[in-house]
Formats: sequence, C-alpha cells, structure tokens
Amino acid sequence: MMRQRRLEIVRDNTVTKAEQKQHGRSLAKGIAAGLVGGLVATAARSLSHKVYPPRRNGEPERPELPSGQPTGYALALRRVAASPAMHWGLGAAAGAAYGAVAEYYPQATSRDGASFGMTLAAASQDGALAALGLAAAPAVEHSTREKSSDMASFIVFGIVTETVRRVVRRLI
Repeated sequence: MMRQRRLEIVRDNTVTKAEQKQHGRSLAKGIAAGLVGGLVATAARSLSHKVYPPRRNGEPERPELPSGQPTGYALALRRVAASPAMHWGLGAAAGAAYGAVAEYYPQATSRDGASFGMTLAAASQDGALAALGLAAAPAVEHSTREKSSDMASFIVFGIVTETVRRVVRRLI
C-alpha cells in the first residue's frame, strides 16, 4: 500500500500534508537539491546541443560580437558571458532558485520541469540577457533550427533539473 502511494505521488507530482510534515520544508535542502539538479541539467543541456545542434555541419557560426566593435567593459562583459564557467554558474544558480521555490510552492514543478525550462528560455534569450546586451537582441533574426534547438535544450534543462531535484530532495 505504501509503495503504491509513493508511485501515485511521483506520477501526480503532488505532496499530501502528511508527507510535508514527514519530510518538512527546508529552504537549505531545497536550494541544495536544486543546485545539484541545475548542475546535472547544465551537462544535459550541453549534450542536447550535440544531439540537436543549432547549426548543421558546414553552416558558419554567427559572430560573437556585432559589426560595431564594442570597447572596454562591454567587450569584457560579453567574453565573460560566453565562458563555460558562466554557463555552469547560471545553471547552478537557476537550479538553486528553482529548488527554493519548489520547496514552498510545489505547483512550480508543473509539467515535470518543462515549464521551468520554457520560462528560462524566454527570460534568457529574449529578456534579461538581451536587455543587458549579453545576447543578440530579439530583432536579430535567428533560423528556425536555432530557435527550436535552443528551446529543446531549455526544456531538457528544466526536466532534468526537476527530476534530479526531486530525487536528491528525497535523499536528504
């Protein structure tokens, strides 16, 4: 009976009041589980780009910088934003934030994390990064393949983050 109930919880992605009391809410545990989930999801997102790359073989890469040469601070900021350490750091931070929110607002885990991934895609590509000048502005036209590859990789990120977060949270 207990095994069947646990399977229902995993399938429905809901938690009863009794289970909340049993495990308790903990911001630190939520952040830790989300951080681990975000790191694993960053690796999964990188792999998804290899499986479904934004450009086909032989297609030229888009230039990192616009035609007008930025100087000083703007150039340094763009180089840092393109670094692998920044991607891993942002993945970990997004996962930690997601873990904290999921701890107190379980509805945030809807669609097993896919909605989290789509929200990140919208915020990062057309939102905050573009506003800061760290990503191409939405006016720059990307190919359909680039858009779909990017969205798919963010959905993979969200689903992996939620799956790993859920497992880690149960273990700690």
